[in-house]
Amino acid sequence: MGAPRMALSGVVFESTDANALAAFYRTLLGWDVGVDKPGWSTLREPGGSGKLSFSGDPAYVPPVWPAQPGQPQMQVHLDIQVEDLDEAGKYVIELGARLADFQPQEYVRVYFDPAGHPFCLWVMPPDISA
Repeated sequence: MGAPRMALSGVVFESTDANALAAFYRTLLGWDVGVDKPGWSTLREPGGSGKLSFSGDPAYVPPVWPAQPGQPQMQVHLDIQVEDLDEAGKYVIELGARLADFQPQEYVRVYFDPAGHPFCLWVMPPDISA
């Protein structure tokens, strides 16, 4: 018997307020609302196949980054390519993101969304062609 056909249908983010977190990413990415009901929201990439979902969990605890022993670990994060790190950084902070204290690379900025999930804004380094 061969492997059954499978297709990734999206990524789900947990938070104490799924609808508020979905609103943050809807504004940040400009994606369309799929489902928006109490405790569950989905966003869809306009004209694309991307999908993000948000689930409410009153016991959600945000990860610690950089990782620390005995603390909740980051499991996944989004990488969002931008044209200007400073301009995009100001924008995400206006939306409610927070800049991480530790920054690992010159062309990447790590932020935390309002629920504490890390995400990265990045630009293509000038010495690397696309």
